[in-house]
Amino acid sequence: MTIQISVIGLGQIGASIGLALKNHAEIVRRTGFDRDPEIARQAENQGAFDRITNSLVQAIREADLVILALPMDQIRETLQVVAMNLKTGAVVMDTGPVKETVATWAKELLPKERYYIGLTPVINPTYLHTAESGLEAARADLFQGGMMAIVTPSNASPEAVKLAADLTRILGATALFIDPLEIDSLMAATHLLPQIIAAALTNATADQPGWREGRKVAGRAYAEATGPIAHLSEPNSLRTAVLLNRENVLRQLDSVIAALQTLRADIDSEEVEALETRLTRARQSRERWIIERQTAEWGSPDKTVVTEIPRSKDIFSRLIGIRRKEK
Repeated sequence: MTIQISVIGLGQIGASIGLALKNHAEIVRRTGFDRDPEIARQAENQGAFDRITNSLVQAIREADLVILALPMDQIRETLQVVAMNLKTGAVVMDTGPVKETVATWAKELLPKERYYIGLTPVINPTYLHTAESGLEAARADLFQGGMMAIVTPSNASPEAVKLAADLTRILGATALFIDPLEIDSLMAATHLLPQIIAAALTNATADQPGWREGRKVAGRAYAEATGPIAHLSEPNSLRTAVLLNRENVLRQLDSVIAALQTLRADIDSEEVEALETRLTRARQSRERWIIERQTAEWGSPDKTVVTEIPRSKDIFSRLIGIRRKEK
């Protein structure tokens, strides 16, 4: 028997989930939906899904698992529609960058006997430097060698948690079980902050009188530093995520501002040795992180869990277990 997995939102993450599941027809049947008909058509042409529908309700009505791979500004309104049409025992997962808020929405909106688990994908290190975004960046191996943070609310069904771990393994990632507050803090630092800094740098330079000539000489360093604002999130989605994760983002911004002020002080006072030390430490820290990220060797035990790829009957039993528990 197979389970019905519906992916809502067919950008890089959503389409990659579909592509990664393509070779597991004995386990799942894939349905895709995107509010943009052209994106849906392209995902269908890529073979990312067994079925594409232009109706959100039709996409989720028979689904055992619904994955919301959506920008933050679309999650709540979509969850409202999904909640009214889920069958008993269905599980909803999302891939957004702010988990505590989505968990609160799910608790408010989902009827009894429907369950929520949060997912935060950490992609294959091979694709860390790719400039593509959206559907063009979708890959069947996007999650291979990466990690999937699994965020479980306090009232999460154990079977739903196991289902998330099974899905993670099928996608080729390693499961990391984590608290919503902790992952929100980490995402503020590593996902939202780079985009905010890129926006600040762009505004600070492109709005200056000297930009008329500066744009002609801006090169690789400028392109890399401002890149996150172009290929990670749409402005509406970034705005929503930042405001929903306000306290963590403000704390991280304060840390960056303090670091910039320290560098400014070194430059202003011509503290040659101190400035070189800070710059050297920054470079070494980045080089160390790149190596660790590529090898997944972190040097200390963590909360990651490695499991065997589950069989079809094992995954299906998760859903059967959820339904029986409620009877």
